[in-house]
Amino acid sequence: MTTALFNPFAPGFDADPYPHYAQLRDDDPVQDHPMGFWVVSRHADVTALLRSDLSVEQRHVLPHPVRDAVREASGGTLAPGRGLSMLDRDAPDHTRLRGLVQKVFTVRAISALEPSITALVDAALDDLVADGGGDLVEKLAFPLPFAVISDMLGMPPTDSDRLRELTGTLVRGLEPVADVELAKRIAAADRELWALTAEAIAWKRANPADDLLTALIQAEHDGSALTEDELVAQVVLLYVAGHETTVNLISNGAVALLRHPEQHAALRADPGLAAGAVEEMLRYDSPVQNSRRVTTAPVRVGDHEVPAGTFVICNLASANRDPRFWGADADEFRIDRPNARHHVSFGAGPHHCLGAALARLEGRVAFERIVRRLPDLALAGEVAWNGRINLRGASRVPVAV
Repeated sequence: MTTALFNPFAPGFDADPYPHYAQLRDDDPVQDHPMGFWVVSRHADVTALLRSDLSVEQRHVLPHPVRDAVREASGGTLAPGRGLSMLDRDAPDHTRLRGLVQKVFTVRAISALEPSITALVDAALDDLVADGGGDLVEKLAFPLPFAVISDMLGMPPTDSDRLRELTGTLVRGLEPVADVELAKRIAAADRELWALTAEAIAWKRANPADDLLTALIQAEHDGSALTEDELVAQVVLLYVAGHETTVNLISNGAVALLRHPEQHAALRADPGLAAGAVEEMLRYDSPVQNSRRVTTAPVRVGDHEVPAGTFVICNLASANRDPRFWGADADEFRIDRPNARHHVSFGAGPHHCLGAALARLEGRVAFERIVRRLPDLALAGEVAWNGRINLRGASRVPVAV
């Protein structure tokens, strides 16, 4: 038997990686990859690792010739505070940073956004109707979460096209990079986005308001406040994660819905099913395909012992389609799936996504309004994909209304 090798560069992978993931689960679910990392792809193993106390800090990863050569050739010129966001820190730093952000990123604050989110969705749908259709990514999936997180943070007016370009480049750093020129572009985007965010924070200090950025500047937790570099790192994280992932939720969710007419019809018949439909969209085609962990001691996973100092890719998208957990219909899209919320698209354990409630709200409102206002929405051409491995999503979804 030929063992499947995790290969996100294989032809057709960007359009449909799920047959490849199925092979991994069956042939080699805990894979020691020749590129210097391990890949874990079954639901039980992924969930156990996410909920464990494994590290997320890059400093624990042992040297590897390919990875180290790329970093050296790119100049290693990342922003000065890279590694300071709560996504990149272990306890106790993670606990402190998350506590400070969570203090202002509350369920109440998020729930209060529903009227403005509804207005933004309706305005986007008005444009679609006026134009007789168009690209759902450009009309709705990108501008909605971008506007929401920008307004929530209270960011000053800026060049949104440039920010989109920078964040799109930066998130490529979340996946295997063997291209030196790409590594250089990621480092440059990181530095520029860091500088822009530091400027926005300085502006906000002089112009405080009732917004998340002001609250973060003023926040304290157990007598501790964010340092300047920590503040910039958390804002960059919130800004990037606040729109890059939700773009994929809405675009991938729309593709799944429009490619399954019977499910589309069920949601049209009962828009109240939208919250559950969003959970199934998150499961069926995860906006974030992988999450990382780092071993600081040998860890037993399945039949393998993963050594200390190992970078481990927890394949969220594969876990979300594992028939060992979901049953024989794991590859089917069902908006009434009763246990859909057990997906791992938001991670699990101490690093469970802080923005899950906001993403769910944006997704629910978007699809409720879509099926109520555009009952005849349909695909009107070929879907294009963004070519990313981790934040994989549709980059173009042509629709007719």
